[in-house]
Amino acid sequence: MTAPVAPLSRPLKSQAVKAWLAPLAARLPHIVFTRYDHERCNAVEQRRTFDASQLAGTLAVDDSAWQVGLAVRPVAGRPDALDFQAVFRCRRGRLDQASVGIEIPFDRWSADHYVLLPAAAYNGNRFLARKIPYSPKLYFVQDIGPDRPIIITDVPRLNLGPGVSRIQERSGSLSVPAIGFHDAAAGRGFLLLTTQGNALGDHGLGIEETRDRDRAVISLTSPVVRELHSYRICDNEHPSLDRPRDFRAGDEVALTFRLYSFPAPKLQDFFDRFAAVRKDLAPPSAPRPVLPYSACFELLEKKFNRDNFVPGPGYYSVGPRQNFLQDWQIGWTGGMITTYPLWFAGGQQTRRNVERNFDWLFPNGIAPSGFFWDAGARGTEWIGGDIRKPHTGNWHLIRKSADAVFYLLRQFRMMEQAGQRVKPAWRNGLRRVCNAFLKLWHTHGQFGQFVHSLDGSVCVGGSTSGALAPAALALAAEYYDDDRYLEVALAAAEKYYAEFTRRGLSCGGPGDALQNPDSESWYSLIETYVTLFEATGRKKWLTRAGETARQFATWVVAYDFQFPPRSTFGRARIRATGSVYANTQNKHSAPGLCTFSGLGLFKLFRATGDRFHLDLLRDIAFGLPQYLPHPRRPLGQAQPGWMCERVNLTDWEGPERIGETLRMTTWAETSLLLTTIEIPGLYVQTDRALAVAFDHITAEIAGDDQETLSVRISNPTPEPARVRIWAETSRAARQALADNYLLDAPVETLRPGEAKTLTFAKS
Repeated sequence: MTAPVAPLSRPLKSQAVKAWLAPLAARLPHIVFTRYDHERCNAVEQRRTFDASQLAGTLAVDDSAWQVGLAVRPVAGRPDALDFQAVFRCRRGRLDQASVGIEIPFDRWSADHYVLLPAAAYNGNRFLARKIPYSPKLYFVQDIGPDRPIIITDVPRLNLGPGVSRIQERSGSLSVPAIGFHDAAAGRGFLLLTTQGNALGDHGLGIEETRDRDRAVISLTSPVVRELHSYRICDNEHPSLDRPRDFRAGDEVALTFRLYSFPAPKLQDFFDRFAAVRKDLAPPSAPRPVLPYSACFELLEKKFNRDNFVPGPGYYSVGPRQNFLQDWQIGWTGGMITTYPLWFAGGQQTRRNVERNFDWLFPNGIAPSGFFWDAGARGTEWIGGDIRKPHTGNWHLIRKSADAVFYLLRQFRMMEQAGQRVKPAWRNGLRRVCNAFLKLWHTHGQFGQFVHSLDGSVCVGGSTSGALAPAALALAAEYYDDDRYLEVALAAAEKYYAEFTRRGLSCGGPGDALQNPDSESWYSLIETYVTLFEATGRKKWLTRAGETARQFATWVVAYDFQFPPRSTFGRARIRATGSVYANTQNKHSAPGLCTFSGLGLFKLFRATGDRFHLDLLRDIAFGLPQYLPHPRRPLGQAQPGWMCERVNLTDWEGPERIGETLRMTTWAETSLLLTTIEIPGLYVQTDRALAVAFDHITAEIAGDDQETLSVRISNPTPEPARVRIWAETSRAARQALADNYLLDAPVETLRPGEAKTLTFAKS
């Protein structure tokens, strides 16, 4: 028997709700009972629908009788929202292999509506799609070239052409259990937010359009039952394994949801509203300090020197070297990114290893195109692309070279700040890559997604795979004192903003997901727009960075997912808030940003004072250490220091994988290393009485007078904490951060269990 639910709060006043829904051409929610045949992959046997006027009495559904109540109330502080509760009570009989739910019909619909299921569908995933097994690369001749439309893999999506157009998702597959749309013609936005689930498990969330795309229905069901098919990686036709419910007399089920209807003249207004309300139905997260950043760095430094450094040639591999993808890849998965934090905070041997890595890379790691070689093996073999697919054997993911230029220039600056000589071969080699970007832009007017490693031509165009390239070129303009780089950076960023950001899209960051919308390129655009603001002082780039950050927030998990209690993550009490979904194909969330610390969000907060950016960053940064297996805090059978990229909240690899980790070493380690050197462990704004702990310590205001601010910090973890501190006034925060600003920042050491009170001058 399902658990009893709370009494209804207020009866439905249908006329008032109808008036509230009218601007969206929406009707009152319908009550739906659906029976399935599980043996036929949950084919629908029967669907019974009742409107609000039929709920006064008992509803007869086959051999069962139901009482259903639908209650509504306004939401304090949210004048554009209504709270709903639908309570289903089975009074007698039985209803086997079924789900219960609500549907909201929309009568003024169009295929032009931008549909969002956060972290699962952007613009309804209404793009050309190809069914290609993992790891997909475009195959058909007509799909390959510099000027083709966005092409994605076989994922849940609304139909770009005629035929059935439907998305059915489970709540755990979304960063927020929500679905919404922007109606550009009416200048309106709509959102439905709900909880992860109830006693029956995850909810189902879906949308279905009519044949002519002039009407649509948004649905919320319990339990989740996807009809006929569910998603497995690159396959949207995997047989549905969902289990319908056998209801009996006495069962009670509640669906709680909130609807928002609001003016949204621009698409960005829709994203802004989502960002403001994304946590509305989530109980406050309760993050627990588990490992300080310094303990994480110490373990990872040892791990990289033990498991990743290849002493003969002298380079840090990106993995355990069982194949070329786990041996060497530039950018993306960590090649020449991991070296940055290792040199920044590592010991003398680590620094010598990093410098050997530079000597190994330059000049041999640069392909005839002028871009870096895509990958490598055994320290002597350089690879142009994905050699598993012969026609892509020289396809270089442009994001990889963009990442490398961005991080290598910052490492050059760091070394020079510390008095370390940057060798001419390094400097000249990197400038050759920068010049390849100039040639690519002037030849094609774009950076594309894949370029040819031998001649630099665009193999696959479009996308924002090169989203970080404008930031990299802006840094190059200053480092090499060459304005040509900044000119191209500004032109490319304008193109990205006009063709992608304004359309609520970003794609092409990962090399294994065609052009599916992804979080990696989306976050790269934040770094690019912030860097261009710093380079030019033009406020429009700051505005664009803020817009992109609110779009990017759709990828960040906003609540603490309820893992299966016996799963590895369930036993470890993992808090999923702040993990970041990868892309609409690879349906796992991940620890942190691939491959960043979130410094762009920190800079955004400092420049604007907008707490949204700071709070989003803290969710991401604070969550990272809990995913690092450590001798003091094991995580299943994972090897200490080996950090898996997967935070599985959904069944894209099978239901048995939810809440489980894998024995993998991944880019997530690099993200954590970057966080330890780019994000302060404790951030204080002295004149605003603001103290935020990103590190795994606690911090609270202990005293606040006219001259000083006192902050009490403590270390509740089992390891010593060496906390980097950044304190400033709100006025100083409006100034750009110096390069490697934490290199000489003050550090406070706390023994396990120790507490200290720090005092900061307000002037």
